[in-house]
Amino acid sequence: MVVLAKAELEQIALPAAQPPLAHVRVVDLSAGPGAGRAAAARALVSACEEQGFFKVTGHGVPLELVRAVEAAAAGFFTLPQAEKEAAAGKPVGYASKRIGTGGDLGWIEYLLLSVTSAGVVPAASFAASTLPCAGAAAARSLSEPSCPLRELLEEYASAVRRMACGVLELMAEGLGVVPADAISRLVADDDSDNMLRVNHYPPRPELHQGGSLLTGFGEHTDPQIISVLRSNGTSGLEIAARDGAWASVPPDADSFFINVGDALQVLTNGRFSSVKHRVVVSSERSRVSMIFFGGPPPGERLAPLRQLMGDGGSSRYREFTWKEYKSSTHRGSRLVDDRLCRLEN
Repeated sequence: MVVLAKAELEQIALPAAQPPLAHVRVVDLSAGPGAGRAAAARALVSACEEQGFFKVTGHGVPLELVRAVEAAAAGFFTLPQAEKEAAAGKPVGYASKRIGTGGDLGWIEYLLLSVTSAGVVPAASFAASTLPCAGAAAARSLSEPSCPLRELLEEYASAVRRMACGVLELMAEGLGVVPADAISRLVADDDSDNMLRVNHYPPRPELHQGGSLLTGFGEHTDPQIISVLRSNGTSGLEIAARDGAWASVPPDADSFFINVGDALQVLTNGRFSSVKHRVVVSSERSRVSMIFFGGPPPGERLAPLRQLMGDGGSSRYREFTWKEYKSSTHRGSRLVDDRLCRLEN
């Protein structure tokens, strides 16, 4: 379980505000070539321009696999603390309460998994025959794990990675960018810096009953190109509008939510903005969320795509490598810091 001293709990206490529900654009990925796909591409671009956040349906990721991963992850987080901590330093790493190197705290524990090219799903569809754990999950009850946790996480990450690449190809189509894989190749490359994070927010502690809220994950933007998120149907995610006002994202047990990341803001020359978001813990129910982060290879040089720099060819950002940007975000910066401002021309 997450253990915080009273002073630490006070650091993450929040006013008991009830923000309005966010209106989240919906993009159906199942449309075939033609008018339906073109409409989906336009809707996607519009959502990225207005909010930097949307959700997708028709994604093709088997819900049997999703449910199996969630059940296995929830089971892991119920293990004795010593067993969870024993996972630290292994390919699937475990940590709690300390979110980053800048001293940020949260009412959270989490797993991290690096996603390698070996885990990419090569098939053209997400049929159970191409996803062994998904097929096994469909044949069993959730009380019987279909595969070891690591295998489930790897298969889930592979399926979501492929879906994320499809979203980025649709995005390029809506922006009029060629070739079609101009953006998606950065996530699909053998050396792409992709990661899966599984967050667990336990029910709020008794210390903060009576209407108070706790910070599960403090306000921030994601540095990568794209983030693909889903949760176990429990509320808590909030996004900030362009005017800074917060809105609560209604949970959805079947869809995936997509965040524009900092790197995508750069690639689109600021046409898309990375969305600031946070997680608030207010429920008596545990929240489990899984986030796939699609990042470019470490040595990839990032700069606005020429086709999106306008008639004057003016770039808002100087060129940099992904490794340089990641290093800069770990030099004592806090979650809330604006990291892109240092890269503006």
